[in-house]
Amino acid sequence: MKTNVAFTDIILELHVPNFNLVKDFYGKLGFKKIWEYLPKDESGYLVMCREKSILAFYCGNEQVYKHPFFKRFSKKTPRGYGVEVCIYISDQKIEDYYNSLLKILPSSHFAQKLELKPWGRKDFRLTDPFGFYICIREPDNILVK
Repeated sequence: MKTNVAFTDIILELHVPNFNLVKDFYGKLGFKKIWEYLPKDESGYLVMCREKSILAFYCGNEQVYKHPFFKRFSKKTPRGYGVEVCIYISDQKIEDYYNSLLKILPSSHFAQKLELKPWGRKDFRLTDPFGFYICIREPDNILVK
């Protein structure tokens, strides 16, 4: 399938039990579905994109808990434990983006308010419906070409 998305050389794949929650939450962050293979048994795949950020999601149903690697962990272990997903926002001011999300996301998704960090850039933190820790940042000068 061909798309107009400029892919990067790394794509983050998150294993999740429900694609509908993914599409709702990440859609509110501005991500668009660019490809989906509907969940069936132990397969299912969803790819979403926002600017140059690409996220892929695997399985999309309860079979994700039977994955050979992840089934070693309790269902009570939050998905993404010890992982922070960083997404850069460059198509609008981060203050405007943050304020727009305050209006449409429940407060329970906000893990840290928008603030200026000691290194001189602003960011804020969210948690997605599965417990993944999401950092939304304004671009760093070293990353802008």
